[in-house]
Amino acid sequence: MNVLEATRLGVIGMFLSSAALADGHLNEMGPEELLPLAQAEGKVTVYSFTSRIGKVEAAFEEAYPDIDLQGFDISSTEQIARLQAESQAGVTNADVIYISDTPVVLTELLETGIIAPFVPPRIADRVPSEYQSPLLAQRLSTKVLMYNEEANPDGAPVTNLWQLTTGDWRGRVVMVDPLQRGDYLDLMTEIVLRSDAMAAAYEDQFGKAIELGDAANAGEKFIMDLFANDVILVGSTDDVNVAVGAKGQESPPVGFTSYSDRRDNEEEGWALQVANSVKPAPGIIFPAVLALAAEPNNPAAARLVIDFLMGDESETGGAGLAPFYVAGDYVTRTDIPPHPDAVSLNDFTAWRIAPHETAKIRSEIGDLILTLQ
Repeated sequence: MNVLEATRLGVIGMFLSSAALADGHLNEMGPEELLPLAQAEGKVTVYSFTSRIGKVEAAFEEAYPDIDLQGFDISSTEQIARLQAESQAGVTNADVIYISDTPVVLTELLETGIIAPFVPPRIADRVPSEYQSPLLAQRLSTKVLMYNEEANPDGAPVTNLWQLTTGDWRGRVVMVDPLQRGDYLDLMTEIVLRSDAMAAAYEDQFGKAIELGDAANAGEKFIMDLFANDVILVGSTDDVNVAVGAKGQESPPVGFTSYSDRRDNEEEGWALQVANSVKPAPGIIFPAVLALAAEPNNPAAARLVIDFLMGDESETGGAGLAPFYVAGDYVTRTDIPPHPDAVSLNDFTAWRIAPHETAKIRSEIGDLILTLQ
């Protein structure tokens, strides 16, 4: 066989390999089979709701130097809007979507066919079924009440969420504007969905039954009282972390942020810690999911990235999982041991969201918050 013939057959093979996407063969391939196809594609684009995609990009390209990973740090809210706009324009820019805010993702991206599920066969038997469908959850993330442990060495200064509505905490509670970031709106929505628990917590705190006034339930009452108590709304989670966690403060605020941001305490000079004992719960825990674009431009490389992000066969998942194997993130693989510096998942008291239930009333809670701002 001459060089020209070999090249021609190679090109034909590439076409046949790409066509495997249509009949699902790519979904059955492990990383060794995907690699030559991904190398032929040569690049892959990832939309990521976390800035940690930069570390993933470096690690992936070190492992697979023939594939250029282009990672874009885009919030879940912005991703949803961008993916919808690109779909309407008939354009596919992202191959892989790494995103939270599942109440909207499931209804507005997955059910409308903008994204598609993929579970790498290599790890399918090591991820519980609840984290494989309808989309693969790589880890569980959080939005919870955090405090400054340098200023409060004996523990959280708050033991009940309702304390945040009292004069002691006026203007001293920080969070990202829920109308700008979907995970914070999910937090507010979950508080409403847990109204029975909020009512019981109110009675524990104040020694009397709650009076709802203009609120429909105890969760709405809490949100209304929190905003009336001059909650501070900021533009990013890092803004919350600095306000709450910066060392050297005498009376720092508390705030709702990501438990896993404690990973930056030493580097940033923070003293963030989770208020896990607060009643009825410190906040929410929710899945960070991985998906394919419905028609990715680089289908083999896209699957290889998702496989990489689920970790290798080493004890803690290797380079692909390293940015997420931190205290406060809970990887979904059952063979990866929990991070030793975090509250165990069994002892973590945050509420687990039910995305479809959240989706039912989420817009109503957004409308309520809009009237309070």
